[in-house]
Order: sequence, then structure tokens, then C-alpha cells
Amino acid sequence: MRFTRTRTAQVIGTALIAVPLTLGGPTSLSHAQDASPSPSGTFGPGCSSLSKKTDTAKDKVVEAAAAYPELSQLVAAAVRAKLGSTLDGKRDITVFAPGAQAFKKVAPSQLAALLKNQDQLKKVLTYHVVDQRISPDQLSNGSFTTLEGSKLTTSGSGTDFKVDGKASIVCGNIRAANATLYVIDTVLQPPA
Repeated sequence: MRFTRTRTAQVIGTALIAVPLTLGGPTSLSHAQDASPSPSGTFGPGCSSLSKKTDTAKDKVVEAAAAYPELSQLVAAAVRAKLGSTLDGKRDITVFAPGAQAFKKVAPSQLAALLKNQDQLKKVLTYHVVDQRISPDQLSNGSFTTLEGSKLTTSGSGTDFKVDGKASIVCGNIRAANATLYVIDTVLQPPA
């Protein structure tokens, strides 16, 4: 008799757990199929190849970017332009961060000239920074004022987004303590 009660209680308990899971399952699946990228997770075709040294969510933006070898040229340029403390001192920013592939698209002579001209370098780099956190759901048809002072636009849907119609986001929604980073494949130029 005791064995029967215990066995019956186990079967009822299992059924009570399984029913809500079964009822909730189809709703969750259909929602996941329709959903855009979640603001809490990274997305993009380049995320799997974007290796990092540590978790960057608690680091200020320059240190967070330095954890990604793909962003080493950007970090070096920011240090050269003396932007490290400016960027780290901002509370909530978004950086459209040119990765290594972006810098390879710039002619060596142009890159050398840019790196020698601190004012121009600062202008170009601050054009990649917006003074607010931008979530993926704001990228589909966005227009944002950059720290440089000009407007930057974003467009696209799902996980396929462009910045200024030229640069593709290869990995987006990377979190730092004071910033959100979107790695792009082109170095952007501010309007003349």
C-alpha cells in the first residue's frame, strides 16, 4: 500500500511539472521564431570568430575593446588620439568599432596620414561613438548624433544591419560597463 501511494505521488508530481512545460512550449517557440536579436545577447556573422581574452561586461569601454584582438588597431588609434579617458569617462555610449578587416580596407598611405594628424584622427574616431546606448531594436531605421557632432544612420533587420549604408555590423551588442559595442567592417568617415 505504501509503495502504491509513493508511486502515485511521483506520477502526479511529474504530470504537474510536465503540463505547464507542454503548455508553455509552443508559445515560447513561436515567439523565438518571430523575435529580433535580443538586447541581452550578441548577434552577427562575425561573433563566432571574434575571440576575447576575458568577460568584458564589467570593464570600461577601452579596456573591454582591448580584450578583443580584432579591435587592437582601434584601441591603438584611440590611445594615439588621447581618447581613452574621454570614452571611459562617459556613462552610456555606443561604439561602432571598426575591426581589423575595416582597417585593411584603408590604403596604407591614408592610414599613416590619419594616424599622424591627431585632430583628424580624433574627428574620425568620435564619429564612431554615440552618446547613448543603442539596442538592436533601435538599429532598423536609426539616426543618431555622434560625439563628433554629425549624424550617423543605421538600417536593416533581424541580424543584418548597416551603418551609414556602407559598414556591416559583423558582431553586435557586445557589453562593456559603460558602453555597447558593434563591430563593423568599414572605417566610417564623418561628412565633410
